[in-house]
Amino acid sequence: MLPIIHEPNKILRAKSRNLAMKDITASKIQTLLNGMKETLKNTPDGVGLAAPQIGENLRIFIVSEEAEEIDRATKKGYTRRHTVSAEKIEERPYEKREWNYYVFINPVVQKTSRRMRKGAEGCLSVPGKFGVTRRHEKITLEAYDEHGKKFIRGASNFFAQVVQHELDHLEGILFIDKAELGT
Repeated sequence: MLPIIHEPNKILRAKSRNLAMKDITASKIQTLLNGMKETLKNTPDGVGLAAPQIGENLRIFIVSEEAEEIDRATKKGYTRRHTVSAEKIEERPYEKREWNYYVFINPVVQKTSRRMRKGAEGCLSVPGKFGVTRRHEKITLEAYDEHGKKFIRGASNFFAQVVQHELDHLEGILFIDKAELGT
């Protein structure tokens, strides 16, 4: 597991650099990706992690497939930590599951929707702060996976929000720069 750095660390405010194609499959980057996955796996409140958050100013981030599950659950009227019974909403403990992770290396935004949506956000690098951000409802990116294969991926709703949050990390932007902060 890798240590997550916190605001006000300067690395979080720096723009990240692209990886050379030859470096994507190098053992150093593969080890970094495995460490990022293990870190996110062991951080129950996280669904995404960008390389700057673990001290590497590289244009890499990962998103847990849990973000897609949250979108599916939201459509059914559930939230991440609650179940709905006929009478009331009941809090339930976090269910630790084995999730797969989507890897985005050298991501480039291809398209965003005009329609925006507001959503609650927090950040592993800004513990204890939460707010509401306004982000594009849909986004399409081009990126490379951990094998150096180029792909195009569309995202919507919560998954799109997570992707945009992680993209901001690569630009040295934190959600607190955009959010209406709560307590």
